[in-house]
Amino acid sequence: MSEIHDFAGTILSDHACELGEGPTYDAATDTLWWFNILGKELHELNLASSARRVHPLPFKASVLARIDADRQLIATEQGLMIRDIASGGFTPYVELEPAHMGNRSNDGRVHASGALWIGTMGLKAQNGAGSIYHVAKGAVTRIVTGISIPNSICFSPDGATGYYTDTRIGNIMRLPLDAETGLPVGEATVFVPAGADGGPDGSVCDADGYLWNARWGAGAVDRYAPDGRHVARYSVPTSRASCPAFFGKSADRMAVTTAYEGASADERASDTKAGFLFDLGIMVNGRFEPAYRL
Repeated sequence: MSEIHDFAGTILSDHACELGEGPTYDAATDTLWWFNILGKELHELNLASSARRVHPLPFKASVLARIDADRQLIATEQGLMIRDIASGGFTPYVELEPAHMGNRSNDGRVHASGALWIGTMGLKAQNGAGSIYHVAKGAVTRIVTGISIPNSICFSPDGATGYYTDTRIGNIMRLPLDAETGLPVGEATVFVPAGADGGPDGSVCDADGYLWNARWGAGAVDRYAPDGRHVARYSVPTSRASCPAFFGKSADRMAVTTAYEGASADERASDTKAGFLFDLGIMVNGRFEPAYRL
């Protein structure tokens, strides 16, 4: 039987994001980064000093990957951009899809090889409008097509398995990979079938190969064993949990972004922590995110 855990954590940021997403931790600077996609904001929280900054963006963006001490790769509705950390300026890196397709970036993560997996979706979440791409040293390969809301992108510790979901369908899929490149070498199969309450949103895979999945609408993060068994559920004090990330000097803590997108006025009034960033309040055997290799 799965373990059920009440929320025992804390609030890391009470800035309410309409669509909080894409959390990631830079161990070199002890900094958490995350996005408010619909609000066109990049958020920064230094853990050592507790200093917070909100960086307004000229576009919707959803994923950040470290390149080096000076630069970050940012996934946006205008393609992939390189952000200069000191100035906040952007340089176009590579186009994912033509602008006329009317898509934006959504979930993504860097594979151990240094390649990025990044999902796209319609601005109005049109059925089948999106794809998942593999980007390595500027080369773009489409690996999943006809996807509506790409999420749950993460990788096993050995790099030989990739995970993803179409939240609208609800199955979390697994895909065999070349561990050296992060490219598929076989067909996708169902890892966790649809049916649990809430929709599968962002995921991260820990050092033991367990997948942690935020459940949109269920106010929880679920933990799955490498064989797909649901082993635990950790409550979050708001309904729309969107994505987890490991953080801390030993990657032993878990942050969770949330959202209020789609909430009614009554829901906003009763769900006062919607859009906050939380520390789940548990110890985990996490992993640091790899840097993207130009």
